[in-house]
Amino acid sequence: MSRVRWTVLGAAVLVVLAVVVGALLGARRTFAGFPPLFAEWLPHIGVGTPLALLVAVLVVARGPELAVRLPWRRALGAGYLAAVAWTVSLALVDGWERGFAGRLTTSDEYLHEVPGVTDVGAALRGFSARILDHQPDSWTTHVSGHPPGALLAFVGLDRIGLSGGAWAALLCVLVGALTAVAVPVTLRAWGGDEAAARAVLPFAALFPGAVWIGVSADGLFAGVTACGIALLALGRPVLAGLLLGLGVFLSYGLVLVGVVALVVTWRRWRALALAVLAASVVVAAFALAGFWWLDGYHLVVRRYYQGIASERVYHYWVWANLAAALLAAGFAPVAGLARARRSPALLLVGAALAAILLADASGLSKAEVERIWLPFTAWLTAATAFLPARSRTGWLAVQAGTALLVNHLLLTNW
Repeated sequence: MSRVRWTVLGAAVLVVLAVVVGALLGARRTFAGFPPLFAEWLPHIGVGTPLALLVAVLVVARGPELAVRLPWRRALGAGYLAAVAWTVSLALVDGWERGFAGRLTTSDEYLHEVPGVTDVGAALRGFSARILDHQPDSWTTHVSGHPPGALLAFVGLDRIGLSGGAWAALLCVLVGALTAVAVPVTLRAWGGDEAAARAVLPFAALFPGAVWIGVSADGLFAGVTACGIALLALGRPVLAGLLLGLGVFLSYGLVLVGVVALVVTWRRWRALALAVLAASVVVAAFALAGFWWLDGYHLVVRRYYQGIASERVYHYWVWANLAAALLAAGFAPVAGLARARRSPALLLVGAALAAILLADASGLSKAEVERIWLPFTAWLTAATAFLPARSRTGWLAVQAGTALLVNHLLLTNW
């Protein structure tokens, strides 16, 4: 058996073991429904099923050819539209309300708190005081678990008249789908390898993690930070720093995207300095407005262990998390890594893997990482640049099949 087959088989065994051991541990120790994914077993189809199948067939059949043949900007545009169509159709498998418009409106989500933010300045000044649980005015789960930038994004959307779950979901999808552009753009601009960038484009568009980009705020986070990295690669460090600085105020864990940023700016010290300076402006702006990031982080760690995280067993999740991330990334990047050679694509993948391992070891991401780690797993698609041209259609089919199976067999919580 070839090295590629052994590697992919090993990845598949990891997923199977995570499912079996998770089932043996039971819901009381995993608190995940269908570990290693935060979901429930519920085979179903929906209005999005034929749409998702159509997008998958078109991208698998024509994606590699069009990625090579079209002019670069048109190829990127086609990839982005395919990613949006793929994400929306997967969300609609669960139905309009359950899969799309209602996802961000539950009592755990951001939109639950939007009506209560009548004074943004006061909300920022008092944000940290409401992070811990068991208080009369504690923030809801997702708001308390993130810096205020995430809540403010949806408050801003509401203030311009785009209120409600459908608009919020659309924002997450449209921004999240930018990962399909950012990864190949980074490869081409920083790595100087247009052939690799074009090879990766259809895989980035048909990303299995789209199951969770549509719809979760983590899709929004992934899109924002991916664009920040792409801007670094394009030589726009100030804009990149502002976006990456904003990313840190969307999710505490996104400081780890700095690992990818360091790789992209390696030996480009001026670009790195400008990006850090720009990101510092964002930090200073939030501090002046009344929110200090480190205070929020320390309180969030305490809040994390006030909930079910204290019951989730670390010795399971420390490796089962990797199985969940693998299902979000798909098996094609695994096959690509088995053929990897020293190149910018490998450095990008290595940086993303380093960020994942750091997040995993912290113990602050026990379960739900198929969603939480989207800003990292999106970069793993760069490994598909190593796949031979003749095998890309087959691996694209595997990627599509992974997403379709997960979305039709399970009802994901986010």
